[in-house]
Amino acid sequence: MFAGGGTTHSSTSSIASKANSSKSRDSSLGAGGGEPLGHRANSALELAGERGWDPKPASTRDRLVETARQLFLAKGYHATGIAEILREAGVNSGSLYYFFKTKEDLLLAVLDQYVEMLHPCVIAPVFSRIGDPIDRIFAVLDGYRQMLQMTECRQGCPIGNLALEMSEHSEAVREKISTNFTNWRKAIRQCLADAGERVPSSIDADKLSTFVLTVMEGAVMQARAYKSLDPFDASVAMLTDYFDRIMHAGPG
Repeated sequence: MFAGGGTTHSSTSSIASKANSSKSRDSSLGAGGGEPLGHRANSALELAGERGWDPKPASTRDRLVETARQLFLAKGYHATGIAEILREAGVNSGSLYYFFKTKEDLLLAVLDQYVEMLHPCVIAPVFSRIGDPIDRIFAVLDGYRQMLQMTECRQGCPIGNLALEMSEHSEAVREKISTNFTNWRKAIRQCLADAGERVPSSIDADKLSTFVLTVMEGAVMQARAYKSLDPFDASVAMLTDYFDRIMHAGPG
């Protein structure tokens, strides 16, 4: 089922075999010999550009936000300095402080941008090419696997990264992060609703969408820690098995 839209449920296990077949070529990703930091920082941005997001903002404010987004993703919030943002954006400090009184205000704008990017960069590309709602869930997850593979397991989910780094430092930032997670879960929840009776009514779809998010974030984090796609593939394989079981159980 998860190999493409419109297939039958009996082919659900194809995602597991697909993941296993890829291990021989990319499951162990060494820390050495990788791309320069700047190129790695842009890799997800380039992917986003392919998925419907314009990576070259025209206005000064948008350029500041996009530059900060890239740097926060590559280095983290605390490791990124204002001077570096100004240099990379080609903007003077007066322009920065005209739009953003503090560095945290800039981060809040970055989190707002992630809210805007969710549909064109993560959801719409999947939904446009895959019709089956359950397949869509696993295709969204595969997008994160592609990101890990592209960056040699160096780059995680940007919202997950910021949640770990910033949730205890600012209530305003924590709320924006939770909004991003909520919107992601809503997209998965809609897929579950669209699946109709294939997902038993006894299954709490809100909790299941949270479970899918938890699997994704944990799988990405472990893949980065181990510099290997194995933990990601194993996590998705177990999630696949869980979906197999509940869907074979039938309605009720």
